[in-house]
Amino acid sequence: MSSFLKKIYAMTQERVAEAKRNQPASALENAPLFGRKPHNVKAAFAADDYNIIAEIKFASPSEGDIHAAVNPVPIADGYLRSGARMLSILTEPSYFKGDLAYLEAVRKKHPEALLLRKDFMVDPYQLLEAKAHGADAILLIVAMTDDVLTRDLLQAATSLGLAPLVEVHSEEELDSALQMKADFIGVNNRNLKTLRTDLNIGRSLAARKPKGSVFICESGLSTADDLRAMRTLGYDGFLMGTHFMRRDDPGAALKELRGQLCA
Repeated sequence: MSSFLKKIYAMTQERVAEAKRNQPASALENAPLFGRKPHNVKAAFAADDYNIIAEIKFASPSEGDIHAAVNPVPIADGYLRSGARMLSILTEPSYFKGDLAYLEAVRKKHPEALLLRKDFMVDPYQLLEAKAHGADAILLIVAMTDDVLTRDLLQAATSLGLAPLVEVHSEEELDSALQMKADFIGVNNRNLKTLRTDLNIGRSLAARKPKGSVFICESGLSTADDLRAMRTLGYDGFLMGTHFMRRDDPGAALKELRGQLCA
């Protein structure tokens, strides 16, 4: 694990410990949204389309502040009007200026939307948080958690009806994910040690895609040609955030990209 991820891991553990003190698991399980049945996320990516997961994030470690506004609902409105297959909502507060309240606000406005809680998952408690705030899916980062914890989180998420998007960015991490029978895989083109992106990561790992799995290409995507090339390699969907969030109207940026894809 890189020094950056070690720092994030420790910070997240502290955040989770504080959350547990403020809101026990039983309170999450009694939350109104906890009882909803999450949507079938993996099935949605069988659609013969570019299947873009549009991300709502206001900052990142590599970019700093990205978008001035901090209201996620209008951004979600625009993304969904422009054809996003799913929304990824950052809930990590320190580096991404995220909040669980953003996830819940979008869920209440858009009951039928597919929503991914994007955060650093290190404790099963966070899965309860995700469900209690309206998520359909959660992100698991293989580079951050060892095989035992990753497997435990994957199984716990599945038992709650949440789709675990298992993120990898190397052959070794993909091997681990596949050994755990993960079939919803995010291939991150960002090197988590240097925070630089390299689409060759996505190109090389695409050849390892098992039949019946869903592969999502993440990070470093900005042009219609990027998406066309990766789709040709077998990717079922594309997670994009910074490219859209740099614009005053992220939904308009998505609409523009989709228009270029159809041209």
